Amino acid sequence: MQRIFFLLLSIFFLNTQAQEKKLWAKSVINQKAPKLVVEKWLSEKPETKGKFVLIDFWATWCGPCKKAIPDLNSYQKEFKNDLVVIGISDEPEYKVTRMTHPKINYYSAIDTQKNIYNELEVNAIPHCILIDPKGIVRWEGYPLLKGHELTAQTIKTIISTYK
Repeated sequence: MQRIFFLLLSIFFLNTQAQEKKLWAKSVINQKAPKLVVEKWLSEKPETKGKFVLIDFWATWCGPCKKAIPDLNSYQKEFKNDLVVIGISDEPEYKVTRMTHPKINYYSAIDTQKNIYNELEVNAIPHCILIDPKGIVRWEGYPLLKGHELTAQTIKTIISTYK
């Protein structure tokens, strides 16, 4: 009886490990992205027409969010001709501007009213969406999720597929 229990428990565990990517927001993959509405740009407002747009929902108190910033910086630099990276925080301006490490080298805005957060039902951060030039979401999720990470190769593939 004990062997059967452990066998069933093992099968359950293996099955849960092979499941699809976990999201902590409403899925909008291959759908029209929500309109980009922010309360205030902390950087200059980016020109997004004809570009892929990577939006990162983040906060200064979030360790994984801070861990993702160097990668986002590198994506902005590596794909500068095709991609605009935008970080959106729901915190007040003074909290975001007070954070100096890691340094953000991409576009930044605040949305304390959580307009896009609420539309996407984001309930955990960091959460990213990658939008193609036609306004369709081509990638979504937690950018550091093991087995489903957002990588330069992922971005390169999406750009070459949907450009």
